[in-house]
Amino acid sequence: MAQQEAGKSISLALQGGGSHGALTWGVLDRLLEDERLSIAEISGTSAGAMNAVVLADGFERGGRDGARAALHDFWKAVSDAARFSPIQRSPWDRITGNYSLDRSPGYLFMDWVSRTFSPYDLNPLGVDPLRVILEQQVDFCNVNHCREISVHVTATQVRTGRARIFSRGAVTADAVMASACLPQTSRAVEIEGEAYWDGGFSGNPALMPLVTSSASPDIVIIQINPVVRHDTPRSARDIINRVNEISFNTALIKELRAIHLMQQIIDEKGVDLGAAGHTYLHLIHTDAEVQDLSASSKSNAEWGYLRKLFNLGRGWADAWLDTNYGAIGNRSTLDLDTWFIDPAKVSRATR
Repeated sequence: MAQQEAGKSISLALQGGGSHGALTWGVLDRLLEDERLSIAEISGTSAGAMNAVVLADGFERGGRDGARAALHDFWKAVSDAARFSPIQRSPWDRITGNYSLDRSPGYLFMDWVSRTFSPYDLNPLGVDPLRVILEQQVDFCNVNHCREISVHVTATQVRTGRARIFSRGAVTADAVMASACLPQTSRAVEIEGEAYWDGGFSGNPALMPLVTSSASPDIVIIQINPVVRHDTPRSARDIINRVNEISFNTALIKELRAIHLMQQIIDEKGVDLGAAGHTYLHLIHTDAEVQDLSASSKSNAEWGYLRKLFNLGRGWADAWLDTNYGAIGNRSTLDLDTWFIDPAKVSRATR
C-alpha cells in the first residue's frame, strides 16, 4: 500500500461535467505533483466520481506517480473509445479549431433523439461503453481498501430525489455509473432495488462527508460548472445549457450556505470547538475561463481537446497554489460573505 509523504492535508470536492472533467484531471495532476500536499478524502459526482476512483486506485497501486498515470490512462481510454462515436466535430469546426459540437450532425441528431425517445426505448439492454472503460481501468478493491485516501461518491435516488453517498466499502462500478447517469441518455442504475440518476441533481459534489470528517480541516472545491454567466442566454441551446448549470450548482450552493450559517452561529455564540472544529474552504474555479466553452463540448472527447482542458486545469492549480498554499491549515481562502453577494468577485480574487 502506497503512503503519502508528510505535509499539509487537504480533502477534495470534485464536480461533474462530462469531458470537462479533464479540467479536474489537470488540477489533480498538479496537486499530486506537489509533495507538500497529501490528499485525505475525495467527494466526487459524475465525472468527479470517476476522477476520484481512478485516482484512489492508482494511488493504492503506485503512490502519487501511480495516481497520475492512472488518470492519464483513463482519459486516454475515454478518448480512444470516442473515436468510433458518430458524434464528431463538423469539418468547419475542425478547420477553425472550435471544439464545440453545436454544428455536429451526429450530436444534433442524438440531441433530437434524446428529447423524443427515452433510453429505455433506444437501449433496452442498457449497454454503456463508459462502464466497460471504468471496469477495465479501475480495481474497486483498491479503491475501497485505500487507507490513505477515502472516496465518497454521490448519486440521486430517483424515488425520493435525495442524495445517497457511497463511501468506503460501498464504492462500486454501479455507484460510479449511477453518479454519472443522465436520465435523458442512460437508463437508471439500480442498486439494492433502488433506481439512481446523476448525483449532480442532489450533490455536485456532496460536501458534508468532508465537513463531518476529522481527516482534514481543508476542503478544496474544484468547480467546473460556472456559477456566473455574464450574458443572458438567448438561443434555445444556450437557455437549456444555463438551466442545467443552475440546476447542477444548486446543491453545492445550498451546502455552502449551510456551512456558512453554521460558522456564523459558532462565531456569534463564541463556541470553541478547538482545532478539530474548524473547516477551511477553498475554491479552484472556472467561471472566467469556461465562458466560451459550449455545453455540447462536454460530449467532445477528442484527445487534443482533453489535453487542452488538462493543461488549463494544471494552470489553475498552479496559480492557486502560488497564491494560497500558506493559507492551508490556517484559514479559508473562499470568502462566503462575498461569494453569496457576487461570486464573480470571488472568482477574480482567488486567482
